[in-house]
Amino acid sequence: MKTEFEIIQPDEGSSFRLLHHKVAADAFKWHYHYHPEYEIVCVFEGSGRRHVGNHLSNYTNGDLVLIGSNLPHGGFGYGSVDTHEEVVIQFREDFLGEGFLSRPEMKSIKKLFERSKRGICFSGETQRKIAQQLRDLLEVPPFERLLALLKILQTLSNSKEYALLNAAENRYNFSLKDQERLKKVYGFVEENFSQSIDIQEVADICHLTVPAFCNYFKKNLNQTFTDFTNEYRVNQACLMLLEGLEIVDICFRCGFNNVSYFGRVFKQIKGTNPSEFRRKFSMN
Repeated sequence: MKTEFEIIQPDEGSSFRLLHHKVAADAFKWHYHYHPEYEIVCVFEGSGRRHVGNHLSNYTNGDLVLIGSNLPHGGFGYGSVDTHEEVVIQFREDFLGEGFLSRPEMKSIKKLFERSKRGICFSGETQRKIAQQLRDLLEVPPFERLLALLKILQTLSNSKEYALLNAAENRYNFSLKDQERLKKVYGFVEENFSQSIDIQEVADICHLTVPAFCNYFKKNLNQTFTDFTNEYRVNQACLMLLEGLEIVDICFRCGFNNVSYFGRVFKQIKGTNPSEFRRKFSMN
């Protein structure tokens, strides 16, 4: 699964980007990507697949998610079974200028942005209220859109009807040197997750000793390389489970050489076993 960097430009005459999609479900292709902009995604109705950071699940009856800066995610139309309609707003942290978040009136919104590093899913009355506000936003001129966006952010920042999608941050936020080094590590895992990975090979890619690489990786990603690799393998396993592959086959395709160990790692990361995950999230 490749993670692509996406370049986003604000709409002409606007400080942010507003998108409205209403298309057949099969028009969406899988696209796992990240960008510096924050993103609000509102799916008005229907079902689909939600993949934000290490979180993977299906949604029903629409969805409302705030995705933090540089948090990798997939398109929400992928996995839809009916016509898919969504509104997406993408904006930089400084879309209203440098120091905008340091103003006292922005205190709650600043905290909202901090929480969004893990991805936030909103529900209940908040979801219904924001969905209507986003529909209304499509019909107004740019200045009113800006005011409406601030009102939406304020509503989200005060809402208690939310869940964090990831247990820890999963962002791309490194120096250029670290980006290049970690990109090589990610690429190696992407290409070799289906087989045994020798950590010495990975350390060699980074021109580090094994102990130095382990310390470097843990310092930058706040998890061990083994934990990272297991998470990647389990997320690949989730996709295969939703595609209907046999669990034993998935185990070995994802680089686990023992079915019982695969089950333990899967449950540790996802909180459920592979069979239960398939029953819960497979779509008719």
